Amino acid sequence: MSQQPIGVFDSGYGGLTVLKEMVNRLPQYDYIYLGDNARAPYGNRSFETVYQYTLQCVQWLFDQGCPLVIIACNTASAKALRTIQQLDLPRIAPQNRVLGVIRPTTEVVGRYTRTGNVGVLATRGTVLSESYPIEIAKFFPGLRVFQQACPLWVPLIENNEHDKPGADYFVKAYTDQLLAQSPGIDTVLLACTHYPMLKDKIAACLPPASRIISQGEIVADSLADYLQRHPEMEARCSKGKTLRFYTTDSTEDFDSHASIFYGGALRSTHVLLT
Repeated sequence: MSQQPIGVFDSGYGGLTVLKEMVNRLPQYDYIYLGDNARAPYGNRSFETVYQYTLQCVQWLFDQGCPLVIIACNTASAKALRTIQQLDLPRIAPQNRVLGVIRPTTEVVGRYTRTGNVGVLATRGTVLSESYPIEIAKFFPGLRVFQQACPLWVPLIENNEHDKPGADYFVKAYTDQLLAQSPGIDTVLLACTHYPMLKDKIAACLPPASRIISQGEIVADSLADYLQRHPEMEARCSKGKTLRFYTTDSTEDFDSHASIFYGGALRSTHVLLT
């Protein structure tokens, strides 16, 4: 195929915060974004369901010519990525690659903390997977990791209620529960790509010297490094500076909400996954 874009997948809108940073960092490539909005959110679904949905979306992106797919969803990265990499990829597309957002984040999180106490705000699915404590321990075994599930945050954001006063209560409730686990937490990781939309509200609930880590820039830098280290993959990614957006739900809803996450107007196309 003449165009071989980099595929970016998320259960909804959150991955657009990652895509935005990828385009800023690496504007020369073609990109396709797929939001599985019709089945979002993934956070409270079973491992098997998330795996099946994620594999279906990855396969669709492969069918569009993508040699490389970024799963810009923490829940899907936690529940599905390893199985897809180890079991499915050798069978369905051995020359292609699928990457996630957890590994790049855990490789650098230890550089931000002074106390060695890191808080993780995430969906219930990501927390239950224990992916962040396990992966962080590989790179920074001395860090203490505290997790807090925030099941109501994604629905608030997806319904465009995140900037309303009503969201303040739920932001403070989960943030307080995280801080109650350790007074030494000085670094908080937003382990869901939706959560940057709540960053200001979260910051207002944290001690003044706290650091908040969003994943967009980290994942973009990691992608640039990956392409540099794998010239054979870099050569396969077409460079036409195009962007295409697809959703499994209403395009009208997607376009109006997605512009908030991406920071500019966009137009999507509906896709039916079967």
